[in-house]
Amino acid sequence: MAGPRVVIIGAGVVGAALADELSALGWTDVTVVDQGPLPATGGSSSHAPGLVFQTNSSKTMTELARYTVEKFGSLDVDGEPCFLQVGGLEVATTPERLTELHRRHGWITAWGVEARLLTPTECVAQHPLLDPDRVLGGLLVPTDGIAKAVLAVEAQLRRATARGVRCLARHEVLDLLREDGRVTGVRTDRGEIPADVVVCCAGIWGPRIARMAGLDLPLTPLAHQLAWTGPIPALAGQKEEAVRPILRHQDADLYYRDRFDGLGVGFYGHRPMPVPADDILPFDDAATMPSVLKFTEDDFTDAWTETTSLLPATKDAAIEEGVNGLFSFTTDNFPLLGESPDLKGFWVAEAVWVTHSAGVGRAVAEWLVDGHCSSFDLHECDVNRFEPHQLAPEYVLARDCRNFVEVYDILHPLQPSGDPRPIRTSPFHPRQQAHGAFFLEANGWERPHWYETNARLVEGRDIPTPNDWAARYWSPIVGAEAQLTRETVAMYDMTALKRLEVTGPGAAAFLERLCTGKVAKSVGSVTYTLLLGHDGGIRSDITVARLALDRFQVGANGNLDLDWFRRHLPADGTVQVRDLTPGTCCVGLWGPLAREVLQPLTDDDFTNDGLKYFRARHTYIGSVPVTAMRLSYVGELGWELYTTADQGLKLWDTLWRAAEPLGGVVAGRGAFNSLRLEKGYRSFGTDMTYEHDPYEAGVGFAVRPDKGDFIGRAALERRRADVRRRLTCLTIDDPRSVVMGKEPVYDGPRAVGYVTSAAYGYTIGKGIAYAWLPAELAVPGTALDIGYFDRRVPAVVAEEPLFDPAMSRLRG
Repeated sequence: MAGPRVVIIGAGVVGAALADELSALGWTDVTVVDQGPLPATGGSSSHAPGLVFQTNSSKTMTELARYTVEKFGSLDVDGEPCFLQVGGLEVATTPERLTELHRRHGWITAWGVEARLLTPTECVAQHPLLDPDRVLGGLLVPTDGIAKAVLAVEAQLRRATARGVRCLARHEVLDLLREDGRVTGVRTDRGEIPADVVVCCAGIWGPRIARMAGLDLPLTPLAHQLAWTGPIPALAGQKEEAVRPILRHQDADLYYRDRFDGLGVGFYGHRPMPVPADDILPFDDAATMPSVLKFTEDDFTDAWTETTSLLPATKDAAIEEGVNGLFSFTTDNFPLLGESPDLKGFWVAEAVWVTHSAGVGRAVAEWLVDGHCSSFDLHECDVNRFEPHQLAPEYVLARDCRNFVEVYDILHPLQPSGDPRPIRTSPFHPRQQAHGAFFLEANGWERPHWYETNARLVEGRDIPTPNDWAARYWSPIVGAEAQLTRETVAMYDMTALKRLEVTGPGAAAFLERLCTGKVAKSVGSVTYTLLLGHDGGIRSDITVARLALDRFQVGANGNLDLDWFRRHLPADGTVQVRDLTPGTCCVGLWGPLAREVLQPLTDDDFTNDGLKYFRARHTYIGSVPVTAMRLSYVGELGWELYTTADQGLKLWDTLWRAAEPLGGVVAGRGAFNSLRLEKGYRSFGTDMTYEHDPYEAGVGFAVRPDKGDFIGRAALERRRADVRRRLTCLTIDDPRSVVMGKEPVYDGPRAVGYVTSAAYGYTIGKGIAYAWLPAELAVPGTALDIGYFDRRVPAVVAEEPLFDPAMSRLRG
C-alpha cells in the first residue's frame, strides 16, 4: 500500500530518517520539502559535530540513541561510511565527576549497552593527548562514535526515494492548509502540496511552523560554540578522519572529536545565546548557513585555556575556525513528538539531536502507521505532556537557557529546577510556610517534602541516615513524619495530583470504553483502573469516582491523560471533559486516628459502615463543602478531601485544629513516597510506563475480563500469556544503602534489570527498591545485587506488600 499522503517539513537528519522509516513500513506517498538545498539544508544537521554518546539517565533516550548507532553504522554513501564507531570516552578531573561516572555507568549498564570504567592509565591509552596528571578516571562506551550527519541525510533520502518518496529542495513552507479541523496540505513558495498527514521536522524553525497549526512548542534555538583547530604536530600524518574516541570533559563543559590531524572543540560553558525562531535568516540570506552564527571569540577563551591544560599537545596549535551553531533546547531536555491536539493530522518531531535522530524517525513512523510505537516508550517525549504554564514564553526561555547551562552538570534526581519559581501553589501554601516546609517543585507545583516544625519529633526515634548522595534533599524529619502517619494521623497536600471531570449523558459509556475496570457502578463508587494503549501497554493508572449518574471525577497522572480523553471523545457531544485542578485542592488525611479527627467535624456517618473503603460522598467538614473519597496512597485509614480553592485554607485550618491535639502532624512528599513503597503502590511514569502491561507490572487486578470491550483489550489478552518480566519488590538490610532509582540490578556478574522507585521504609526498617526483573528471578528469597555508584548493594526479592498485606489498616 502507498498509505496516506504525507508531507514532511524539513530534510535534516530527522526528516530524512522519518521518510526512510515510513517508506520501509509501506507508506510511500511521501513528500519531503525543505527551504534549503539537499542534503545540506542549512539547519542544525548541516553543521552538527556528530558526536553520539548513548549514555543518558532516560532509558528511552538511550534506546533512541542505540538505534541511531545501529542504523547509521549500516549506512554509507558510495562507500563512505555514515558512522565512525571510535567509541565514546568521558573523563573525570574531579572526585565529584569520578563519582558521577560510576552513576552514569550504572545507567548505561541498566539500559543494556556495553560500557566500562577506566583507570587514568587506561584513559590515556584510549586518548593519548590527555594529560595523565589531570585525569582521575573515565567511562568508555565502545559503540559510541561520530555520525556524519549530512551523509546520513543523503543515505536515508536515497533509500526513501528508491521506494517512491519525493524530495523537494528549495520549497519554503508558508502556511498549512486545513479543513474542518484537519490538515489538508501545505502551501509553499512554489505551490500547494495536498496531504493527509503533515509532520514538522523543521528543527530550529519548528516553533515557526508549529504556530501555523496553532501549536506552541516549548523550544528555543540556542547558539553553541564549536571550533576547529589547525594541525596539531602530535597528530601529524593521521590520514583517517577519526581514530581516537570522542571525548567529553564535562567538568569544564567541553567535548572533543578528531578531524584528521586536528580536533573539533565544543563548548557549553559560555553564556546562553538564545535566538528566536523568527529571527533565523532564510538560507540565501545567511553568510554561511542559517544555523551558523558568527563565532564570538571572547566566549571561547576559557574553553581554549582548559583545552590546552587537559590536552597539552594543543598548545602547539591554534583555533583556525569556529561557529556559534544553533541547536534546539526544550524545558525538560526531551524531544517533542506527536500529533497536535487541535489540528488533526499535523504532527511534530522536534528538538531532536543527531544522537537520537534515527530512533525518533523509527518511533514516529511506527506511531503513524500502527497507531502506537512498539519499539520505544514515548511518554517522556509526547508533545502534549505540558501544562499551560509550561508553554508561557517567559517560562520556556528561562528553562531552556537553564538547561543549556546545566547540560553537563551533575544533577541530583531531586534537585530543584530553579527560576521561575514559585509558579503553582496550593491554598495551603501559607500554612506550609509557617510550618517550615522544605519545598521541591513537581509540574510547577510547590510540594512540601518535610516540615521543619516536626524536627522536635525526631528525637528518640530510629531514623537511620542514608549515604551522602541519598541524604541530599533529605532530612530525618521525613522518617518521623512517616512513622507518625502510622502511629497517629497526618495531613498531606495532594493538590498537585491532576483532577479531571467527565460529564454528560454519555460519560459512563465513554469511561467504560477507556478503562480496564468497571466504572459505571453505583453513585459514590470509586474505582482504581488503568488506561491502556491499543498495544495493551499501560498509558496511565487512574481513580474514577462516580459522583452522579452523569458526572465522574478522575484522579489522573498528568496532561497526557487529559489529551487521551479528549482524543477519544464521541463526536456527538454527549461527553465533556475539563480539568478541575486549578480551581480545587485536596488534603489527604491518613492514619489510625483519622476517623477521630474527621467524625466530630461532620454530621455524616464516617464509620466503617457509613463510608466504606473506595466509596465517595459529598459532605461538609465544618462549614466547608467537600468531596470525601475513602482511599489512601500510604496504606492507612483515611480520606482524600477535595474542595474548591477558595475554601482550601478553611479546610486545612479546620482539620489541623482537630488533628493537632491528637498528636497529628503535617507530612510531606518524602514520607509519602516511603509509605507508598511499603504498601507496594506503583507510580505511573516511574514504575510502569507505556512499554509495560498490567500483568507484568503487578496491577492485573485492575483489569476486569468480565466487562465489555475496552481499548487495548485484544492486545492485552495476547500479552497475558507471555509474561517474561515483572516489577518486583527488593529489600535492602543496610540502612545506609538507600538507592535512588535507575540503578542496574545484577544476578552475579550479569546485569538483569533496573530499579524504578526506591526509598527507606521507616516503619518496616528496611530499604525498598522496586525493579524490573526477568520473571524467573522475581521469586521471593532470590538474592541479587544493586549497582550503586562503585559498589554492589545486596538485596533480596520480597513478597509484597511489605506492610499490612491483609489490608486491615485501610479497611478498619
